[in-house]
Amino acid sequence: MQVISAARQKWILPFTGLTPAQFRRLVRLVAERDGDGIADGRPGRQWALDLPDRVLLVAAYWRTNLTMRQIGQLFGVSHSAAHRVIDTLGPLLVLAPGRRRPVDQIAIVDGTLIPTRDHRLAAPSKNYRNSTNLQVAIDASTRLVIAVGDPQPGNRNDTIVYRTSGIDQTLAGRPVMADGGYRGNPAVIIPYRKNRDGSPLPAWKQDLNAQHRTVRAQVEHTLARMKNWKILRDYRRAARTLTAAASGIANLHNIVLTW
Repeated sequence: MQVISAARQKWILPFTGLTPAQFRRLVRLVAERDGDGIADGRPGRQWALDLPDRVLLVAAYWRTNLTMRQIGQLFGVSHSAAHRVIDTLGPLLVLAPGRRRPVDQIAIVDGTLIPTRDHRLAAPSKNYRNSTNLQVAIDASTRLVIAVGDPQPGNRNDTIVYRTSGIDQTLAGRPVMADGGYRGNPAVIIPYRKNRDGSPLPAWKQDLNAQHRTVRAQVEHTLARMKNWKILRDYRRAARTLTAAASGIANLHNIVLTW
């Protein structure tokens, strides 16, 4: 028996974080990406759920981080069917390739640790858990997520992961702001560091650092909002699927902001 359905709009907001209008926009996006034309992996067999319910299942899974058996019971399908729905539709929810932005449009980048069960990629990190380091970049003027890097082991610092995750190539040619942990990347604007002799910074440098912190706080707020989708608090699936899940959640975050 199916408990949750997209046809009953009262279930959409608590299980996805989206309003019904935002959810319909998401379903249209998936349909445009040929989500409705994907079969069940076996010739002639169709999905038990229609497209809106499958999109709702994926978004609800990301939002609640229930187990496959739990999410399958809520939608009246087996846990293996729920797994196939998430594997198939999840990559269709990712961020669209960004348009070319003006060269003076500032991006802000920061990393966050995602507790990850897959030890093939995760590593013991400063949050005392096996985690991956996920790099996220937002537009300073709109607060929209514009890029998500490939997750890297959580014991690597941000300055290394910025280069190895591929996000530096996505942001190439644009001014990028970050905190002091990105020292060593000359293309990134970081705060002024304290003098080696311990003397205080000049007043103008302190003022610039204060402005820098105010602007940079936006990306920290974005990361906190993205973790409202609880799958980013304890990722139990294979680490190779984390990039698509994080990019999909970034897309949902953008839909919430723009609508």
